[in-house]
Amino acid sequence: MLYYSTNGKAEKADLQKAVVKGLAEDRGLYMPEVIHQLPKAFFDEMPRMKFQDIAFNVASAFFGDDVDQDSLQDLVYDTLQFECPIVKVKENIYSLELFHGPTLAFKDVGARFMARLLQYFIKQQGRHEQVNVLVATSGDTGSAVANGFLGVEGIHVYVLYPKGKVSPIQECQFTTLGKNITAIEVDGVFDDCQALVKSAFMDAELNKHMMLTSANSINVARFLPQAFYYFNAVAQLAANPQHLTPNTQPVICVPSGNFGNICAALFGHQMGMPVKRFIAANNANDIFYNYLQTGHYDPKPSKQTLANAMDVGDPSNFARIINLYSKNGELTAEETHQRITSLISGATYNDEQIKETMRKCYQETGYILDPHGACGYRALEEQLKPGEVGIFCETAHPAKFKEKVDDILGIDVEIPARLAAFMKGQKQSVPMTKDFADFKAYLLKQ
Repeated sequence: MLYYSTNGKAEKADLQKAVVKGLAEDRGLYMPEVIHQLPKAFFDEMPRMKFQDIAFNVASAFFGDDVDQDSLQDLVYDTLQFECPIVKVKENIYSLELFHGPTLAFKDVGARFMARLLQYFIKQQGRHEQVNVLVATSGDTGSAVANGFLGVEGIHVYVLYPKGKVSPIQECQFTTLGKNITAIEVDGVFDDCQALVKSAFMDAELNKHMMLTSANSINVARFLPQAFYYFNAVAQLAANPQHLTPNTQPVICVPSGNFGNICAALFGHQMGMPVKRFIAANNANDIFYNYLQTGHYDPKPSKQTLANAMDVGDPSNFARIINLYSKNGELTAEETHQRITSLISGATYNDEQIKETMRKCYQETGYILDPHGACGYRALEEQLKPGEVGIFCETAHPAKFKEKVDDILGIDVEIPARLAAFMKGQKQSVPMTKDFADFKAYLLKQ
């Protein structure tokens, strides 16, 4: 399959180039030319299938033209060595717990899958040159990518993160690893980190000096595998008649920052996944919410909030959503907006509302929400209609935000052993300004 750029000015690429390059030459994001529909027989059988088997069928539809089936199956089964259950929180509202991977965050699947896929292409090409992965993080992406790529031969990862704006546990997960992982502590916000990464891809001198790619959700191999979660969640609902009647399709709510996660869900919907509609839940960074209300996209500097992994003022994957529903620019902006709002609604919550939601949910149900999941839970509470069933993404274990959660709920969240192990490591990071010239000079020395 070929992939085209959302900006429409770059040559089409095969999957190998789209994964290795990350970003198209015209700074656009790669989109698959075709989104294959999955057959009815698959959806009929899905409630009785294992997570790995569901994911392999979805992966085959995404990547089967470019990766041999045996290798793809190995990739999927190696990536998914854990379950992501749905948990009933209250009547008609379920949590999709996406924190059962190595770093207890939803991005583990995409990061590990991309690491193995990139390694597959490196071997296919017989490359001896090191591939350098640049990734900007507002919290969970950095830890997921760092751990997904840790020790992978032929690949070095540079994680750029905003100084003082990620939780201490999140920071430990990518600054204590060493080996082929380098943490870059940027004196700025997430958008500055993302701008440095994008500028590096477009710099001819840097690209001549070293082979660069990205593991942010701008890379098709990072965001597309996140669709696995949603097919599996729908299958779990359908497998239990108590949860879902044959004629009911769930509403899925995704706490959203850079919009890679909900974008993967929307691709799944295009493949036939039976979901009624979607809700994009934002924190105070309400750029997408405002687009839904007005039809105008107006990116702004990001605001620091309790839900720090969603602190994004110019979400990259907005371009993919527009491209998907404009039919690659065939429709007008107004027609595109109408198509998007017919399927996706929005919500936005400030820090006080997030705290209030966490307390209320814990008091009423005993369920511990992290600040990101709280946005999703509240959006379902406010927007579900009678007879609907909702699933919200609990994107990371609450212990990753222990100081905040403990303070808000007045409890002592237990730290899982995997997180505790990270906290024992020695921090290793490289201080960096948000000036691209400084970042470029650093990379040229590597």
